[in-house]
Amino acid sequence: MDEYLKLMIGEPFIIRLIIAVVGIVTILALKKLIRPRVGTYIKDQNSSYRSKKAINAVAYFFIVLLISIIFRDSLGTVTVILGIAGAGIAFALQEVIVSIAGWTTILFSDVYKSGDRVMLGGIKGDVIDVGVLRTTIMEIGGWVEGDLYNGRIVRIANSFVFKEPVYNYSADFPFLWDEIKIPVKYGSNYSLARELLYEVAHEVVGNYSDEAKMQWETMVRKFMIENATTKPMVNIVANDNWVEFTLRYVTDYKKRVIIKDQLFTKILEKVENSSGQVQMASTTIELVDASHSP
Repeated sequence: MDEYLKLMIGEPFIIRLIIAVVGIVTILALKKLIRPRVGTYIKDQNSSYRSKKAINAVAYFFIVLLISIIFRDSLGTVTVILGIAGAGIAFALQEVIVSIAGWTTILFSDVYKSGDRVMLGGIKGDVIDVGVLRTTIMEIGGWVEGDLYNGRIVRIANSFVFKEPVYNYSADFPFLWDEIKIPVKYGSNYSLARELLYEVAHEVVGNYSDEAKMQWETMVRKFMIENATTKPMVNIVANDNWVEFTLRYVTDYKKRVIIKDQLFTKILEKVENSSGQVQMASTTIELVDASHSP
């Protein structure tokens, strides 16, 4: 034991310690020098982001490798101690370890990436950063109606990718199917109403339909999935109060609220210009004063 302590605090140990410190500082300096220049050579934002994360991981790997090489003669006795301690640490930090494994999975797979719109653990929003332990999300919804930011930033452990479903709104198919319902009075010109809805749909989301068709064809070749139509569709259901028209369409996942606003605006304009042939239906509620009842 005395000889081991002499070896640890002797002159060779000091020299190796100095070499280790110089090596670590050099590696960190190179990392700091290289990371800012990645964006100059890699224009794609996602590729640049992943490259910077990879540079961090490589730098830390070389630091560990450097320490292992310099102190390889002293690691024999320490290995046993670290092995026993490591078992307890691994049990205590199992959530951290799973989060690191989740980070590796996210970084080298298509689960999601920075900029994607996802829902993790019941939290919906845009991914703004993928850290080693946590994913940072700018939340949407909540107390705010529609797909709009509410200003709240949420950090979710990366271990969620192994525990719960990951909903990605923008990965392979950056479009969503959405729909709006229009109540029309009985006795209206139903054929004209359907025609007006198709006209509005083609005016507002016609370009999205063409782009989505090409994206969907790629999906069909990649996955075992139905070759669904991306063109606008209008369906009719007759209920007790009115004839309900449902317009189903494809839209950009980040523009659902804007597109819905444009659709309703144009639909109302065309209904008002239909000379009464198409009339919107509504529910009428009559309040009766119960105090005068016999």
